[in-house]
Amino acid sequence: MTDNYVIETRGLSKRYARDVLAVDGLELRVRQGEVYGFLGPNGAGKTTTLRMLSGLLHPTSGSATVVGQPPGSPAGLAKLGAMVETPAFYPYLSGRDNLRVMARYTRAAASRIETVLQQVDLSDRARHKFKTYSTGMKQRLGVAAALLKDPELLILDEPTSGLDPQGTVEMRTLIRGIAREGRTVLLSSHLLNEVEQTCDRVGVIVKGHLVAEGTIDELRGRGGLILRASPVDRARTVLGQLGAASVQVKDGRFTLDVDPAQAAVINRRLVEAGVDVSELRESERSLEDVFLQLTEDGGRGKA
Repeated sequence: MTDNYVIETRGLSKRYARDVLAVDGLELRVRQGEVYGFLGPNGAGKTTTLRMLSGLLHPTSGSATVVGQPPGSPAGLAKLGAMVETPAFYPYLSGRDNLRVMARYTRAAASRIETVLQQVDLSDRARHKFKTYSTGMKQRLGVAAALLKDPELLILDEPTSGLDPQGTVEMRTLIRGIAREGRTVLLSSHLLNEVEQTCDRVGVIVKGHLVAEGTIDELRGRGGLILRASPVDRARTVLGQLGAASVQVKDGRFTLDVDPAQAAVINRRLVEAGVDVSELRESERSLEDVFLQLTEDGGRGKA
């Protein structure tokens, strides 16, 4: 991974009507070689953004560069593969024949067809009609089509949509394999678990605004400590004296907003004060906790 930006937007906005601002001043930067998770609730502006980056929509204002080119330019499209929304193919053609049609339209090398079929594990079903494919197979054929041009950048919109757990695992493995080839992947999703297990960095969009960006660990921020001790009143007094920024207690379990490195000091002071400590461990905010906080009140709060 490098600091070179494959995607960079500056004040990118899209207004569909006078009162419908789908994307508002988006500042997005995706680095070369990373899997970037574009995370947000339904209706947040993810698909609109991807359609603008793919050249399918023109922005109302602002600008973007995609693989060094304006979105939709021939030079940029030659380096871009995209699956935006549900992939659509000719139902009565086989998977292989659908890719042949796409290869002709995109001027991709015919030799790439068998390569991408093997890459998405569809070689055995490539002769069957698209209408007979399961949802997972249709999604994988969509990824195969996006890979036909051997692109530097792959844009995938909700690639695990409608998949069962096994299909989701297969898609996750496929995406990570694509990234290991040196390609950059921009992946939009509203599924926290998939983003957490697949992506190197994450951007969170809420109501058209990018409200947070960073690695999973950066978004989670510093953890704290979970403590179970008795008597509770004496433990609360000692913890107050230690200067914890926040001490919450419920059913004898304390949640402390404090540097986890202070665990040994806290344990020693409690024991010296005659407090029995039965549990002391580091707590960690989940990505779900962060996401819920960011999406509260339209993303006005900080994680």
